[in-house]
Amino acid sequence: MELGKEVLRSIQILIDRKLKDYKADRTYKSVIKAVTAKGYVILDRSGSERTVRCCIPGIPLKVGQNVWVKEPMEDLKGMHICGVV
Repeated sequence: MELGKEVLRSIQILIDRKLKDYKADRTYKSVIKAVTAKGYVILDRSGSERTVRCCIPGIPLKVGQNVWVKEPMEDLKGMHICGVV
């Protein structure tokens, strides 16, 4: 039984190493905290406030509104609002 556990532990280590370097678009829900001249202040995945633009034309967003936020390839500078919840 110990051999089976050791094999599973080794597989888990290999998977964790691969996922650590994996980069892909990430889309998640957030909330608008403020509206500024530069864009909308939202909370990112780590809970930090970020100012982002909205890529939806003609949609006025308000403070407290839930939105979908996209990080393209984990590029925080390219982060934008891509939908309304």
